[in-house]
Amino acid sequence: MLQVALSQLKTHSRRFIAITLAVLLAVAFLSATLMVNASTGASLKASIGQAYAKADLVASSSYDDPLTTAHAASVAASPVVAESYAQQSTYLQAGLGTTTLGATLRNMPASPSLEPVALISGAWPGNDQEVVVDAITADRKSLSVGSKVTFTGEPTATVAIPTLTATVSGITAASADPVSSGMAQFVGTVAAVGKLSPPDAGFSTISVILKDGVSLTDAKAALATAVNQPVENILTADEKTTQMVSTMTGGQDQLTIVLLAFAGVALLVAALVVSNTFSVLVAQRTRELALLRCVGASRNQVRNSVIIEALIVGFVASVLGVLAATGTMALVLTLLSQNPDFAFATLAVPPSAIIAGLVVGTLLTVLASLVPARAATAVAPLAALRPAEDASVHNAGGRLRLSIGVLLLLAGGAGLVYGGISANLLIALPSGAASFVGFLMAATLFVPKLVSVAGTLARPAGVPGRMAAANAVRNPRRTTATASALLIGVTLVTMMMTGAATARSAFDTELDGSYPVDLQVQTMPGNARIPDSAVAKAAALPGVKHIARLELVGTMEAGGQAFDVYGISDADALTVLANPANRPGPTSAVIPKRIKMDSVSVVAGTQSTNVTATPATTDGYSALVSLDAFAPLPAADPLYKETGAPLWISVDESLDANALLDLRTALTGALNVSEYRVDGAVLEKVMFNKVIDMLLLVVTGLLAVAVFIALIGVANTLSLSVLERTRENSLLRALGLTRGQLRGMLALEAVLIAGVAAIIGSVLGAVYGWAGAQSALGSFADVTAVIPWGQILAVVAVAAVAGLLASVVPAHRAAKLSPVEGLAMD
Repeated sequence: MLQVALSQLKTHSRRFIAITLAVLLAVAFLSATLMVNASTGASLKASIGQAYAKADLVASSSYDDPLTTAHAASVAASPVVAESYAQQSTYLQAGLGTTTLGATLRNMPASPSLEPVALISGAWPGNDQEVVVDAITADRKSLSVGSKVTFTGEPTATVAIPTLTATVSGITAASADPVSSGMAQFVGTVAAVGKLSPPDAGFSTISVILKDGVSLTDAKAALATAVNQPVENILTADEKTTQMVSTMTGGQDQLTIVLLAFAGVALLVAALVVSNTFSVLVAQRTRELALLRCVGASRNQVRNSVIIEALIVGFVASVLGVLAATGTMALVLTLLSQNPDFAFATLAVPPSAIIAGLVVGTLLTVLASLVPARAATAVAPLAALRPAEDASVHNAGGRLRLSIGVLLLLAGGAGLVYGGISANLLIALPSGAASFVGFLMAATLFVPKLVSVAGTLARPAGVPGRMAAANAVRNPRRTTATASALLIGVTLVTMMMTGAATARSAFDTELDGSYPVDLQVQTMPGNARIPDSAVAKAAALPGVKHIARLELVGTMEAGGQAFDVYGISDADALTVLANPANRPGPTSAVIPKRIKMDSVSVVAGTQSTNVTATPATTDGYSALVSLDAFAPLPAADPLYKETGAPLWISVDESLDANALLDLRTALTGALNVSEYRVDGAVLEKVMFNKVIDMLLLVVTGLLAVAVFIALIGVANTLSLSVLERTRENSLLRALGLTRGQLRGMLALEAVLIAGVAAIIGSVLGAVYGWAGAQSALGSFADVTAVIPWGQILAVVAVAAVAGLLASVVPAHRAAKLSPVEGLAMD
């Protein structure tokens, strides 16, 4: 039977080219998705985890209990450690002539192998009076090698105001870490950082490179002992990055979960596309396989020949699919990395992407061939030569298929609803997959009828229109196979569009909570208020949406701490605070998130007012009340000598990082304040958005592959359908149907099927997309369904046009064949 299988591959190569392309694209989709998962981790490591990306292990501790010099020395002396880097960073002011910037100063490691950023020009600091600066700051502030910078730290018990004048010795690449964005980034010696840091500052992390041959388990235990920390605090660079990402998502690694879910979806899509296409191919050979049995082939021999065909086609297509995925991902990420906004984009090709692609593609192709091959050999050869009876409610096969499909649909739907409500993706994902499989199993029972109903729209086209509508119900199996190919792709595309839009909205809500105010301008205690004329000048700057002036209204005691209480008008709060949870009401005060109290007292002079306490979404600012309920303190109140009321500024969401830096500089000039007084929290938000946008961009790019898979599926089933109907089409021609009418009939049939499939797929995709986003993100963010209607309508239109285009080649082939030749074919 090997010769029979090879003969089939050679004789019917056109059929197998179609299935090869379908398998190739499905495998490419799966492998590319796994590469996206790995590349996402690598890209996050190059951005959020850049500070320790080169380390084997990272030791860290809590904010209240920093790592000490003794810990650093103990780690460096450990027998498992080859190189170590105790990282310390301090926030300070950097004076550049008449300009003062907010800056970070970090100590450089003893070994270049642990330095997180690259040196572009100049040299690393050779003494305590030299520093290097990031390229963005150097370009914006005209710094070069030899420039002077004066650093001013916070006062300590031993030093009133620590200062250090240093010379720029080199220029480095800017850090891709969002937390470092918006500030000038300097690197100096350990002694220089220590001089400007508080005595008890300690180290944030200690990164190490291990000696050869040391296992991670042993190294973690040794480092935990060296720093007197639980072994859970000793993490690999990947684990540390995951931990950092989890702080963005409520303590859970939701980004990784979402991407793994996407890999699961890709696996399901690959299985359905390959199974559907190959099943159509083998089912059309039922008569041929039965004929082989009539001339002496056994059931096992017939099945083995089909399996050999599937094995060869599946393996070859899988190899090509893995290669295509690798090339596509390399191209996409290379192009992304050329954009300065996504310079951290990094390609990673894990072994799982190659192995899974080869195994899954080959296995799915073989499995997809088993069901129709078994159907062809399960009955007597003479019975198999007769036309097969389609599944319907009027026969046992149809009733069984309907029962299983409805059961999967109901059970899977219930699980999907529960997974969404409980925000449990591990339940929602398999439940959604089961419900979709159930829907496809039952599709034969209603898709043809829906196509027939839609066929009333084609009646004005005359005979071709009426025949196109009639064909939908005359051969339900063929209609459903064609519709399913497109239904799978449209459902996936719509699901990802809806899921991405919903996830984008949820992430925006979460970031609005973490960074409630775009920009904040804080005046020095006791200084005069920023004049209204300066505020008006700043408000007129391009990119500024609104400026709100906060007023001091009193103080309060909460959670054992004293807080200044600021007032903001309701109109200003509505404009500058995107998250409603941060807006105070007429009888409530918004207090820092960490304070757990139900009510507080606002004290203004001798007057005390009890109000309800509502937690803010962050600990980032002091207590806030409504100016419509509380009056500002008099200008002569002593509290003004201790603190100053800030300005809160909302900016245009479309501004990128460079535009925001320019805007901050412009604001310092308009308001006549030092630049370090302008807190650019929005820059961190923009950087986090860049990371999220990069992930969504790559995922969106994969949608194009999904669409292409769907179109290939439609073209395959239409082409095979025309081959199956050669005698039928020739008979219609012999009865008087013209070539143009035959082409029109096939085109209308394709458009009707594609249109119905696109509408059903869009509805299913919107539901699955929302449910998936709710189950993945509902545990840490408010998820509101966002359905991109414009994009979905475009998908429906594209699907209808795709159906029309997919019919062109097979319709041309059918019309080109003369009736006599067609009737002579078997």
